[in-house]
Amino acid sequence: MHKRIPEDKLIEECIEGKRYAQQLLFEKYRSLMFAICMRYAKSKAEAEDVMVDGFMKIYSSLHEFKKKGSFEGWLKRIMVNTAINNYRANIKHYYNTSIDDEEHILDVDSNEDQFKTSYSAEYLIMLIQNLPDGYRMVFNLYEIEGFSHKEVAEIMGISVSTAKTQLFYAKKTLQKKLISEHKKDMY
Repeated sequence: MHKRIPEDKLIEECIEGKRYAQQLLFEKYRSLMFAICMRYAKSKAEAEDVMVDGFMKIYSSLHEFKKKGSFEGWLKRIMVNTAINNYRANIKHYYNTSIDDEEHILDVDSNEDQFKTSYSAEYLIMLIQNLPDGYRMVFNLYEIEGFSHKEVAEIMGISVSTAKTQLFYAKKTLQKKLISEHKKDMY
């Protein structure tokens, strides 16, 4: 059973290195932080590794939390940055494409994207996770985290046009998968 401690007291006790407080903090935010990590990781195991690294960074920098803004937002930022750093460390293994590498951009079939269907969050997360790595990172940073194209490019060490291209192809890939699923549901 979880011990209820006010957030300020929990933070203070974590800073003091009290293991039970660190465990309570972990248990309180584990699901949310894991969901963030899953958006950026290629697998559940990679997401778990990123999450553990993120929590280690959280514990070691709790004394830097200035109580300006929400604590949860501060935690999310550390976890996103940890996921981005993991991406950077493994960038040579990830797929990136540039608009300059493509001869043309595929046209979006405007008739097929007019359907309205609801999908579970788990299904949509699974689709995003299955995107090629570069596409997934750009999609998450731009669409979910709200970074600008310029910020995404800087974070990932790519050009703005490459960031835009990868976002376009991420959306196109998701659109094709959803259209395909929609057509299956119709028959």
